[in-house]
Amino acid sequence: MCLFLYDDDPDPDEQDRAGLLHVPVHRVAAGFVLRTFRTPLGERTAVAFTDRDLLARTLGAGQPSIKLAESALRSLASPLGISRLVLDPVLSAPAVTAEPVPADATVATL
Repeated sequence: MCLFLYDDDPDPDEQDRAGLLHVPVHRVAAGFVLRTFRTPLGERTAVAFTDRDLLARTLGAGQPSIKLAESALRSLASPLGISRLVLDPVLSAPAVTAEPVPADATVATL
């Protein structure tokens, strides 16, 4: 039993709600579509940012986004089979592009 009570210490099991989040989207003719991502292990995930500048630094200044509450984002992602939400990711990799290997290129094997 703890002898001291601290009102300012949050319970580790409680999740803070982030308020309105900046959610990356794709523009389509009818409006916007949620942009989904994959974790390093391949699981589909929704991504959101607490700050527009962080979104721009991670995904580029031209990335369109909309503001949504966490519950609204989860409601959009759920029918897609997505239950994971990554908040403020800082690492991203550029899309893989397949460049053809020239026919006369020598490939070294070890």
